[in-house]
Amino acid sequence: MPPSTRLWSSANMVEISADHPLRGKCVALPETRELDLFAALLERRGASVLRCPLVDIRDAPEPEKVLAWLRMFCTEGCDDLLLFTGEGLRRMLSLLEHHLPELRQGFLAQLASVRIIARGPKPGRVLRELGIKPALVADPATTPGMIALLRTLDLKGRRVGVQLYGSEPNTPLMDFLAEAGAQVLAVAPYVYADAVADADVLALVDTMHRGLVDAIAFTSLQQVSRLFRLAETSQKRDVLLQALARTTVAAIGPVVAEALRAHGVKPQVVPEGSFHLKPLTQALIEKLVG
Repeated sequence: MPPSTRLWSSANMVEISADHPLRGKCVALPETRELDLFAALLERRGASVLRCPLVDIRDAPEPEKVLAWLRMFCTEGCDDLLLFTGEGLRRMLSLLEHHLPELRQGFLAQLASVRIIARGPKPGRVLRELGIKPALVADPATTPGMIALLRTLDLKGRRVGVQLYGSEPNTPLMDFLAEAGAQVLAVAPYVYADAVADADVLALVDTMHRGLVDAIAFTSLQQVSRLFRLAETSQKRDVLLQALARTTVAAIGPVVAEALRAHGVKPQVVPEGSFHLKPLTQALIEKLVG
């Protein structure tokens, strides 16, 4: 790798054994929030890891809007609450802790009483830490999957809280809820922002293009979006597609896989049934080692 590249790699100097099936393999990680955890899972299995966090997750730039929603939820409540991400729930809890600690118990009481509909398993993991279970879970964990589940319910006249992911307005969902007669109360507890510099991302693309990376593992559609947005603005879309064609492409779940397909990339690794880092790591081993 060129000295100017600020991507950095790490590899365990270990003897080749069944415990290190990824010995000699290089895996690129665009992950941010759980980058250290994901890297450790791969490194313990002998892989060399290229870290290039593409997207950062930050608190909403106007926290007062989120706080106003939290006050509303605690005092007036909702009939239903659509949770799209565990990250969103964690961010709301953090805001309460730092700005409105007196409302935490009221918020938890409302969570326990409202009908919670989760997009996939991730919100459920955070809810379980609070001793709460979602009433319904959308499967597949996509917006179409959520809409398909909601079609089975009578939402007319119901106050439906919607925790959005990032600043994405989710127009298809909002249009459906309006047509269903629901009163939508949306909140966006966090936003996505670029993490590493554009030059670092382009260096990763060049490294893949030169055939020096065995696999790249995407864990969010925002990572896919930034990569292709930068490639297009840099007039390197063709180079990116060639680089990905030379690299095993992994997606943590159906949402990310669909985002890749929308750009003309077919992921070769998508774990079935459980969309977490450990199943993704095992799926990568099975693909790269056989």
